[in-house]
Amino acid sequence: MSLAIVGLTGGIGSGKSTVVRLFGALGVHWVDADDVAREVVEPGMPALNAIAEHFGDEVLLADGALDRAWLRQKVFAEPEERVWLEALLHPIIRDEIIRQLQPENYTLPYTLLVSPLLLETDQHELTDKTLVIDVPESVQLERTMARDDNSREQVERIMAAQMAREDRCAKADAIIDNNQPLVEVERQVAELHNQWLLEFS
Repeated sequence: MSLAIVGLTGGIGSGKSTVVRLFGALGVHWVDADDVAREVVEPGMPALNAIAEHFGDEVLLADGALDRAWLRQKVFAEPEERVWLEALLHPIIRDEIIRQLQPENYTLPYTLLVSPLLLETDQHELTDKTLVIDVPESVQLERTMARDDNSREQVERIMAAQMAREDRCAKADAIIDNNQPLVEVERQVAELHNQWLLEFS
């Protein structure tokens, strides 16, 4: 039986990790696309070797790990390098996400793919349903500034690069309002979980 995949997304500061932990507490397996993106470029991985071959040793830290800050600056300054990097990494990340979404000896009928850019990339093509974690933009701002010690301008720039809130919600099959007390968020999670157990079984 192939598992159904629910894509879980939301803007920065919407509380995706809180919600995914609530699903996890109900036994739901999840894969975080950001974690996978980090794993595929760890020392010893073929992708990191290809990156070092392309950019030279400058892209590596003294311990052989990827110098993310250097690489980010490089691809930001030279768009054609970003195109090269994405062409290398996106298929690798996608294959690894697919592999991790099919855990062995797993009894529930669905898994979660957690991705902040689910709808902005082709990752949504991997999913059967989209769940959006939603909060007002003012809450996104406050939470992200408090959490990451970012300036308001920085957070607003990140938010501007993401899909607009109303567009994201318009693409959702389900929405969790995360601007509620935790007990109410738990109730919304349990309700969706029970619905999907029935629907995907």
